[in-house]
Amino acid sequence: MDVLAGTIVAIDSFGGPHRYPVPSRAATVIRHRTNSGFVIATEHGVVVADDGLTSFETVAEVIQNTAMRTNDGGCDPFGGFVIGTMSYNEQPDSGAVYRVTSNGQVCKILAPVSISNGVQWSADGSRVYYIDTPTRRVDVFDVDPRTGVWSGRRPHIRIDGMPGFPDGMAIDEEEGLWIAMWGAGTVLRYDNSGRHIDTIAVPGVTMVSSCAFGGKSRDILYITTSRKDLPPGREPNAGAVFAMQTAVRGAVPAEFPR
Repeated sequence: MDVLAGTIVAIDSFGGPHRYPVPSRAATVIRHRTNSGFVIATEHGVVVADDGLTSFETVAEVIQNTAMRTNDGGCDPFGGFVIGTMSYNEQPDSGAVYRVTSNGQVCKILAPVSISNGVQWSADGSRVYYIDTPTRRVDVFDVDPRTGVWSGRRPHIRIDGMPGFPDGMAIDEEEGLWIAMWGAGTVLRYDNSGRHIDTIAVPGVTMVSSCAFGGKSRDILYITTSRKDLPPGREPNAGAVFAMQTAVRGAVPAEFPR
């Protein structure tokens, strides 16, 4: 996602980029639909698109405040698309987390939050891991399988003594978490007990924004970076996407049923 350009970038097997504009000022999350096509979080809502990313249909408008936008999110195992929000000026406690169903129902499941970021579910869907960036924590919640609603919030990882702030996050088959650290140029790896086991340095960049598993065997970690607030000429590789081979495979992500 090229978020503030409102564009989806697809990279073919030869490394060539193809850009697909979304009918919105911002585009923040993309996930597969069950049969074909994609579900996409726009600046203020959720749309579905075809495989060619040429046709878009609105599922729901989530927020109306023009000072706000969506941010990170994903599909839960129970058919919902979960999306967080934040203010453009990063005002504390101005955002929330919403769950959108395939028929367009919108439910607020967490508020207030400040900069809603990484969200990942356990394999059985009974737990969800969540980052509100300024807290410098990963919290874990219990998930109601009937409604997808979260409860029982408690800290899972406290990111103390580490530079930067937690941003986007991936999860592997062993329920380990890989956390992009904004401002630190790193991805932190934690095992399923919340123990820090590795730090991956991303060369030549500071603003590491997110990561996700891909490749045919889901054993390549793709790491996104940003040029936000950097002057021209500083960190020339900032904004690039990096890739690294991993010894574990990423978990299979849930899809949107619509």
